[in-house]
Amino acid sequence: MSADRGFEQLTVNARIAISALWTSTMFVFAYVDLFSFYRPDFRADVEAGTVSGFTVGETFLLGTTAYILLPSMMVFLTLVLPARIARAANLALSAVYALTIVGGALGEWGYYVLGSAVEVALLAGVAWYAWTWPRVRQPVAVS
Repeated sequence: MSADRGFEQLTVNARIAISALWTSTMFVFAYVDLFSFYRPDFRADVEAGTVSGFTVGETFLLGTTAYILLPSMMVFLTLVLPARIARAANLALSAVYALTIVGGALGEWGYYVLGSAVEVALLAGVAWYAWTWPRVRQPVAVS
């Protein structure tokens, strides 16, 4: 008889965990927005040249692209920026994006609210991993 040894416990590096959370967030962003095209009211608004009360034009598309570029770039930047900068950027951006997502979900359909809730939970994970980012331990001097 052999004793159950269980499973190996793997510790995931904070950078990798945060990068994975940003990646998951981007997938949910994309799918929730794509699912909106199944809604007749949304398609009608797009056909009329508006989205959520904004006129679809160069300025709107530029702003929307800039909004999506930041979390897209955080997937990579989290892995390569100096730790202090990556930590601060992840704390700040996760909070800002969570607020904008909550605001955008007000009055929306259930699928959108559910997707937004998952996005906020993923961003809370980003903030938690950034907040608890392990510090380098300084060796203790022996005298």
